[in-house]
Parts: sequence; structure tokens; C-alpha cells
Amino acid sequence: QVQLVESGGGLVQAGGSLRLSCVASGRTFSNYAMGWFRQAPGKEREFVAAISWSGGSTVFANSVKGRFTISRDNAKNTVYLQMNSLKPEDTAVYYCAATNSGSNPFALVIRAREYAYWGQGTQVTVSS
Repeated sequence: QVQLVESGGGLVQAGGSLRLSCVASGRTFSNYAMGWFRQAPGKEREFVAAISWSGGSTVFANSVKGRFTISRDNAKNTVYLQMNSLKPEDTAVYYCAATNSGSNPFALVIRAREYAYWGQGTQVTVSS
């Protein structure tokens, strides 16, 4: 089992920045690919960003490309989502997810159904 706890959400004005953190416990974090998803009211959960277990590969949704970055610190069992130039449409509950992606250190996972573990989410609200 892997437990994930997100933090760092809050209320920010458009154009501002936030950094989300997700701390993992329970298993060897460094073997797990990680991802961030979000869900706005009345909408389906959508992919935001993912990072391989080595940190050597990352991928972003087109809607956040160039504004968000994802990183990880395996020594701290933590993955981060740095969000810059925030827009009102970024308002959502943000979820951290983890899954064992095998031996490939560059493997990325972007489908929600392929993630085995999820956090409880953290609210991000961007005011206009």
C-alpha cells in the first residue's frame, strides 16, 4: 500500500503561483511513476502532468504546458507541481497519483485508470 497526502492548495489571483506537494509513504517511492490530475466542478477528472520514477521524463497536458512543472525528490518521498501564471480555469481539486511503473526509469503514466494509488486532493482556486 502507498499513502499519498497532498498539500499546498489555496486561493490565488490570476497570474499568481502555487506549489503543490504530495508526500508518499508505505512503499519504496522511488519505484513509482507519479502523476497529477485535477477535477473541476461538474467535469471529469483530467490529466495534468506526470513524471517517471527516475525524474528523467515528464509530460504535461497542453492546457498547462509552459506554465506548470513537475518534479520529485525521492529522498523525501515527495513530488511537486509548480503552477505559474495561474488562470481561473485552473480552478479544481488537484489529486496526486502513484503506480509502480516497472524497471523503465523513463516510463510515464498518463491514464488515470493505470494509477493504483490516489491522494485525497487539495483545492486550488484561482480568482479573476
